[in-house]
Amino acid sequence: MIRAKGLRTWAAAAALLATTALPVGAQSLSDALVGAYNSSPLLAQQRNLLRVEDEDVAQAVATLRPTLSYFAQTQLVDNEAGDSPLDDGGTNRTASFGIDLSWTLFDWGQRAFQIGGAKETVLATRWLLTDLEQDVLGQAVDAYLQLALAVRTVDVRESNLRLLQTQLQASRDRFEVGEVTRTDVAIAEAALAGAQSELAAARGQVDISRELYRQATGSLPGSSLSALPPSPSIPPTAEGAQALAVQIAPTIKALQHQIVGADLGVQVAEASRRPSVTLNGQIAETEGRGARGVTLRAGGPIYTGGSLASNVRQATARANALRAQLANEARTVTFQVGQAYAQLMVAKSQLMASEEQVRSAQLAFEGFREEALLGARTTLDVLDAEQQLLDARVARLQADTNVEGAVYDVLGAIGLLTTEHLGLSVERYDPDAYYQAVRTAPATLPRSDRGNRRDRVLKRFGRGG
Repeated sequence: MIRAKGLRTWAAAAALLATTALPVGAQSLSDALVGAYNSSPLLAQQRNLLRVEDEDVAQAVATLRPTLSYFAQTQLVDNEAGDSPLDDGGTNRTASFGIDLSWTLFDWGQRAFQIGGAKETVLATRWLLTDLEQDVLGQAVDAYLQLALAVRTVDVRESNLRLLQTQLQASRDRFEVGEVTRTDVAIAEAALAGAQSELAAARGQVDISRELYRQATGSLPGSSLSALPPSPSIPPTAEGAQALAVQIAPTIKALQHQIVGADLGVQVAEASRRPSVTLNGQIAETEGRGARGVTLRAGGPIYTGGSLASNVRQATARANALRAQLANEARTVTFQVGQAYAQLMVAKSQLMASEEQVRSAQLAFEGFREEALLGARTTLDVLDAEQQLLDARVARLQADTNVEGAVYDVLGAIGLLTTEHLGLSVERYDPDAYYQAVRTAPATLPRSDRGNRRDRVLKRFGRGG
């Protein structure tokens, strides 16, 4: 009768051990990604740095226009007495004010090249913003997956603890009727204490993972996590992914624009060696007398000690250095994509092996348990089999997490880990909006009520984006 009771309790415990699913909840991976995108201080910082580059375009455009400035001055002149009795010297005071105009009419395209270079820098910075967006979303994916792994690990260890508690009670019952020794009971008690320690560590890891989640997304997760969504699609082969990455990777796109800008910098340096034509005008009034003048001036450098030639060589070397950097970046991106694909294949193989390990460990555990009831196995044998099953289940959880993470690593290596490609429901930042507002170098920007309210909120929290 006692053996039948033990068999029922073992079966119930095994059923509990098989239950490892995540609790149903509202906190999803999409929630984590949206939170990270909307709250990232790094993205806010990079957006403002992009606006800095936008203003460089405006400032370059402004150089095409004339400049007007005003002046006001007063002058005291102490005159010495002359030979004439009427010339007794004294102090004279004069005051004048007026307006100066200066306008460069022709400079061999130097300012136009500067505008083009500033525009290329803007485009490069936009791609760097996209690259940073991938980093932010990638950190959110990692934080979510690690938290999900920690929660699922706690579920497995709680189930294992309940199983050990049931086994300990069964051992005590069998000890009472003389079927096992006191040693068997002590072994079961030691196993239970070890499981309690491991469960405490697992729960602590959940707390750590929650803090990492908050760091990545800006807020703590909800009370539970929802099941992971289907993995996003990726190119079927590493070679196809590498070819795509070389075309669209944000770091490569940024360098391409930087190279064009550097080539324009060479043109700027070349144009600075040529003459320019400027128009200057002045309207002034001194002691009630007005004066007006216009000057058309052409001139250029003859000898500058070699600095202008050095500027050209320097700009050329900078452009060539960027070309070499682009070639190296293409190699780096190709390697990163290939590495991510290899890690994905490894993770998938480990997942298949761990699933087989779980099946085998489950069969071994059930066999040892039945044999122990018949006296053919000791309590230690059963506990060893149970530990192997627990290790296999934890390894399967880790392998499953690795597979999910590797898919997103492949997307990030290609350049597709963005809110647009993932289809996230966010209000995406439009990098062109501010540029269009300032590219013509307006004196002031029009303000909307919504923009004013937004700036007040950002100022309150010390942020901008």
